[in-house]
Amino acid sequence: MDREIMHSRLMQLVDGNKKNELRGALLMLNVVDIAEFMEGLEGDKLLMVFRILPKDIAADVFAYIDSDQQQQLIQLIGDSEIHSLMEEMFLDDTVDFLEELPATVVKRVLQNTEPETRALINQFLKYPENSAGSIMTIEFAEFHSQLTVKEAMASLRKTGLDKETINTCYVIDPSRHLIGTVTLRRLILSDEDKLVTDIMNTTFVSVKTLDDQEAVADKVRKYDVMSIPVVDNENRLVGIITADDIMDVIEEENTEDIEKMGGLLPSDDEYLKTPILTLFKNRIPWLLILMISATFTGMIITHFEGVLSDAGKLGVLLTACLPMLMDTGGNCGAQASTLVIRGLALGQVEFKDILRVWWREARVALLVGAVLCVVNIIRQMILYYISPGISPDTVRVTVIVSAAMFFTVLIAKSIGCTLPLLAKKVGLDPALMASPIITTLVDACSLTILFSIATVAL
Repeated sequence: MDREIMHSRLMQLVDGNKKNELRGALLMLNVVDIAEFMEGLEGDKLLMVFRILPKDIAADVFAYIDSDQQQQLIQLIGDSEIHSLMEEMFLDDTVDFLEELPATVVKRVLQNTEPETRALINQFLKYPENSAGSIMTIEFAEFHSQLTVKEAMASLRKTGLDKETINTCYVIDPSRHLIGTVTLRRLILSDEDKLVTDIMNTTFVSVKTLDDQEAVADKVRKYDVMSIPVVDNENRLVGIITADDIMDVIEEENTEDIEKMGGLLPSDDEYLKTPILTLFKNRIPWLLILMISATFTGMIITHFEGVLSDAGKLGVLLTACLPMLMDTGGNCGAQASTLVIRGLALGQVEFKDILRVWWREARVALLVGAVLCVVNIIRQMILYYISPGISPDTVRVTVIVSAAMFFTVLIAKSIGCTLPLLAKKVGLDPALMASPIITTLVDACSLTILFSIATVAL
């Protein structure tokens, strides 16, 4: 069924206060679709839809709605409902939504939470933002090393319903040190009398609680696992991170890189929900930096003012070619930097590969530069033939601009591929070296090259 038609029919049930029919219709949907429908509701209607859902489904839906609606619901429902909601939600989802709420609302939620759960939440909130500890969950299946497969399966049947995932189970020793992992499939197919230590995998990968979430996502992608254990400095198992949380991390990190590459300060808020003042603050720093850095471009033009003045008409023709030359150089640099930044993100290139990367881009630049020069010569000849007419002067300008373009492409590709690698080496985010900075540097280089060639030729 079309999403708009479905939402329209559900809204008719909401407006008609047909709770039984609405409940039946909602229970036929996925919790994500229910959350999506609730995005258009506010106040009493939002509360009504939330309350007619079974407690377990309501908790799942609550984890998917946005933070504004979560806060609105917390303010509308009673203390007993908050207590039930906290008991039904997975701990990592609880921590995620509490991080977005004002302190007064968080205080009310914690007051209506079991002491044990409250202590765990406070412990999670102490982990640094964007660390493995801040996104992990403690709802996982664990077995002690002395258990048999039969005992492990019995334990899993008893407690598995409250676990976020049971596809991979974790084996610990009496001191909670992680010693291995075992898949549900392996448990089901193994002899019941065997110990879990006999069938466990001891070549597992894990992360530390303070590891950066981006590094965790890279490790999950590299080893292609659905969940990854989190251990402390003494290798004691404290939690796991599941694939759904990793997908959120990847989306968040990609969004941050895109914003940095566009000359913006990263923001966690949705575009339409971000205050105008915040949008202004996120944009103005880089705009100021790039505007001031453009002073160097003006200084280069001023320095070669004599060349333009002495060249007369040729100077005018050269000036008319500046936008094309600068744009071409900026685009070439952006292309190279985009590929290198992506390669760094996927672990395909490292700083030690800088010479190999440059040599590849240099060869690409030679081919690209040659093609652009030939096309530019043809283009210039056609333009001059149509308007002022071809003359020795126009030919000289065409040759100068084409030669400048060739070297600009070479330098732009070199800057674009090396700057992100150098940034990574000194501990900066490679995305900072993307389009805005590279374009500014390439603009200055392209002007210097053009006027230097023109000085010699004219």
